[in-house]
Formats: sequence, structure tokens, C-alpha cells
Amino acid sequence: MGPPLRDPLASPPVDDADVPAWVAATGVDGLVDLHVHFLPDRMLQKVWAYFDRAEEHYGRAWPIHYREPEQTRLDLLRGFGVRTFAPLVYPHKAGMAAWLTSWALDWAAEVDEAVPTATLFPEESVTTYLGDALDRGARAVKAHVQVGGYDPRDPLLDPAWGLVADAGVPAIVHCGDGPIPGAHTGMEIFGEVLERHPRLTAVLAHAGLPDYEGALRLVERFENVHLDTTMVGTPYTETFAPVPADWPARLAGVADRVALGTDFPNIPYGYHEQLAAIASWAAADERLGVPFLRAVLHDVPGRLLGLR
Repeated sequence: MGPPLRDPLASPPVDDADVPAWVAATGVDGLVDLHVHFLPDRMLQKVWAYFDRAEEHYGRAWPIHYREPEQTRLDLLRGFGVRTFAPLVYPHKAGMAAWLTSWALDWAAEVDEAVPTATLFPEESVTTYLGDALDRGARAVKAHVQVGGYDPRDPLLDPAWGLVADAGVPAIVHCGDGPIPGAHTGMEIFGEVLERHPRLTAVLAHAGLPDYEGALRLVERFENVHLDTTMVGTPYTETFAPVPADWPARLAGVADRVALGTDFPNIPYGYHEQLAAIASWAAADERLGVPFLRAVLHDVPGRLLGLR
């Protein structure tokens, strides 16, 4: 007889080296990570430099855990068992979104595990480059309301949201007030976008952190709204944006609309901590369990990204 099968609920991953065995124990055919960042190197270095000053910006340190060359970062994801991921890009001003989208599409074409993605910004050209990206097969669109500093209700974005809704691809939207509020962040503000575009497939990045309640209300109101798990429930995040005490019970009602996201590589802790957090939710409510793990880690993000 071989060793007893590992219980993925009772034995969450204890470090990154333990992740592949734990993923195998869940029974999924690899992880599908909906929220990963790869950027042109010069831009990535600027992002990391911003996080190096996180105590100035956020009032807490944010040491980048995976400050590695691009190939090393890809090898790490593959080693964790990530079989598909969405490499997300985002602009901080007008005139960037078109070339970032072009870069992301070209980059993903060279990486087997990456799906093509796009981004947007409120500008006259948005429907042109976004339409072109969708024609080229973009399977996710990143919108970062906080970093971009724009209002997602801007009339210039109305036809863009419509394009995304018609295409049926997910918009992964950072519209919450964490880690610090932006000029136009907040669940209520993005709720107005959803009211105008109720068919939009939206993924609320970081589960709307810190307004988890507001994010859940949007999931309950709009059938195509989802949450991603990015940074949620990890020891680092629990110090400033803890999930509600009844979080697992709340997820039980929307278990088919929660998708794995991690923010790799720009996280201040190991990849395994996100997976352990998800395992703790699954173990805390009998309505969740291993089926919830499989849904979050593979089935839901796979469905959103159009995997066959």
C-alpha cells in the first residue's frame, strides 16, 4: 500500500515547495490564475520602485517577494502548477493603454501558459485599440481605477464597457478602496457602471478589498459579477483589511463566482499563502470543501478565460 492520500483541506501548503503536492491532492489539472502581472521590464522596475516606498504610500512595508528576472518568474509559476494565467497590464495615464495592450498580446503569444489580455483608459481611441485586441483574441481586460485615477463612469468608457460585455470576456477591475482609496474607487461607483452594462462579465479584483460586503452585494445583484481572491485572507492583508468573520459562509452562496487571483509577482509573501487562505475558507464551511477548492483554483477562472 502507498502512503495515505493527502487531505488538501486539513493540510494546506506550508511553503512554496509544498504547492505542487498540495495542488495534486486537490485533484485539479493545474492552477488557473486570473490575476498575474507581467509588464515591460522598464515599467516593472518602476512599479517595484513604487512598492519599495510603500511605507510612504501605504503606511506599511511591501517587500516584493518575487523580484526575479522574467524567465525565473515564469519558471516559478510553472513549478507551482500554474497551467494558465492572465498576464495583466494597466496604464496610469492617457496614451499608454494602446501600446501596453499591444505588448501584452505579443508577449502572451510567446508564452504557452499565458492568455492574451488588454487594458483600457478613458480616451477617444479606446474602442479602436480595445476592439482590435478583442479581434486578436484578448480573453481578459484589466481596468485599474485606482492607479489610472479615472472615473469608470466616464462617457468615453461607455462604448468600451459595451464592447467587453458583448465579447463576453471578463473585465478584471480594481475598483476597491484598498490599499488606499483613489479618486473614483468604491463599490458604489462601479455599481453604476454595472447598472448601465448589466451583462458585463466583471471580476472585482481583491474581492473589492476592503469593502468585501459591498463587493458581495454586487455579486448578488448582477449575475455576471465575480470575485477574485487576490491577497484576500493572507496573513499580510488580514492586518489591515480582514475578511468578515462569516466570510466562508458568505462565499457558500456565490461559490461558483470566486476565482483564483494572486498578484504574482508583486506580493510581499509566498504564493503558497494565498492557496492556504483559500483552503482555510473551504475547510470552514461544509458547503464548500474540496469542490469549492477545485472551482476556485481551476473551474471558475478557466470558464472565465474561455478554456476548453
